Amino acid sequence: MRVSGVLLVVLIFGHLLVNLVLPEGGVHALNFAFVAGKFASPFWQWWDVLMLWLAFIHGANGMRTIVNDYVQGKTVRTALVWVIGIVAALMIVLGTLVVFTFDPCAGVFGAFENPDSALFEVCQAAAN
Repeated sequence: MRVSGVLLVVLIFGHLLVNLVLPEGGVHALNFAFVAGKFASPFWQWWDVLMLWLAFIHGANGMRTIVNDYVQGKTVRTALVWVIGIVAALMIVLGTLVVFTFDPCAGVFGAFENPDSALFEVCQAAAN
């Protein structure tokens, strides 16, 4: 867990730097098109998935340690450890699916999208 902790620090600060510091306008530059542009790159997909996996594994292990330290009953302790593991695994699978199946053009042609946006034009060109 020491290695995952160090790796998480690098991944999280890199994530914050790229999302909040480097874009012109800072946090105000974050919008759907910004996220769609990032998720179009396999590099950023894997960056975010690695951060997700390590965060859930690291957090679940920490919760398991707390349960093992403070829960007295063996049956309850075992049940809680299983619940933590199942929830962490489920969230890892769902988060990974979201990252790798993210389609920035889904729903773009709906009533809430601005037809003047660059994302609308890109998705319309891709559909034709």
